[in-house]
Parts: sequence; C-alpha cells; structure tokens
Amino acid sequence: MKPNTRTIAFNKPYGVLPCFTDEKGRPTLAEFVTIPDVYAAGRLDADSEGLLVLTSDGPLAHRITDPQHKLPKVYLAQVERIPTEEALEQLRQGVLLNGKRTRPAEAHLLPDAPALPDRPVPIRFRKNVPTAWLKVTLREGLNRQVRRMTAAVGHPTLRLIRIAIGPISLGDLQPGQWRDLTPDEVAQIYRSEEPRGRPQSATPRR
Repeated sequence: MKPNTRTIAFNKPYGVLPCFTDEKGRPTLAEFVTIPDVYAAGRLDADSEGLLVLTSDGPLAHRITDPQHKLPKVYLAQVERIPTEEALEQLRQGVLLNGKRTRPAEAHLLPDAPALPDRPVPIRFRKNVPTAWLKVTLREGLNRQVRRMTAAVGHPTLRLIRIAIGPISLGDLQPGQWRDLTPDEVAQIYRSEEPRGRPQSATPRR
C-alpha cells in the first residue's frame, strides 16, 4: 500500500449514488463516508447495491477499473422467471449489446435465495411470475451490464448486489458500513492477473 493513501470497502445501499455530491439532493456517499480524498473505483448504479471500493490511490483505482486487467466482479442478480440452461449458456458465451458482444461471463443458477438484508424499497415483481437468483461474474465494466445482459436473454434483473471485486469480498459488511482494506488486500489487487485460458476464481468469503 502506498504511503498516505487510503482504500476502503463500502457496502453501498440501494438508492445511493456512487459519488459525493449531487445537485438534485439525492443520497450520496457523503452520508456514509467522511474520509477525505477517496473516490469510487468504478461504478455501481443507484438502484444497485453492494461492494464499492473507494481509494485515494490513483494507480489502484485504474487497476480496478481498466478492463485490460480483467479483474472479476461478482454479482447476485434476482431475475424474473427461472432461466433455462440455454439462457445461462448465452450469458456465459457473451451477449450482443448495441451490436457488440460482451466478454464471456460466468453465470450460475442458485438453488436457494441468498440471505441478504431487506431492501428499503421492495422489488417490483409480478405475483404470477416466479423469480430466481443468479451468480454472475464479469470481467469488464459496461454501463448497467448485468441488467442489460439478463434482459437480453429474457430475464430482467429485479435486484442486483455486487459481492466481490477481484480478491475483495463484501463479507459481513451491512448496507452503509465500510472498512479499511489491509495492505495485503491492496497487494492482492495489484497482483491479480487472469491466467491464460482459465478465469480466475472469485469466491466471496462468507
């Protein structure tokens, strides 16, 4: 870890913008994080929840956000209807978005709903339409990518939580809580490289 830098893991609640100021007065990171000179390394939309890394270390932020490093980002997505294996395979092979195919992803149907804190605003679901939970791992950061990919294969995302960025996992952080990354965790991000021909594992700690 570089001297005089600070890096934290934050569990961003639903409805909070991933920035510190907003002209419209919407909730921002400033309501939860008072550390000076840290900024979000990457995006996590207001209607998405979960892990956000904030840092004052510019090269570290670049390593997290630059798609050439292919740092895996792991999400739990609650989707409409039960995806078939064919739909999951489409996600794994990559989906056409605006004429460009996404990188291959990892996508798995979870057998049970994960244990998660309630969202302050309930999801909008249709009583006659079942829902399912997917675990999705991406190695790029297109705008609203998970939502666009699941919608493209016929399963709109209703709730989305990021649980890991490379070697850093959300762990036991509750919405609105944050913790400092250890020097070893920062070093792991710098060391993270995807072995050729085999995606790097990103199983979150539980």
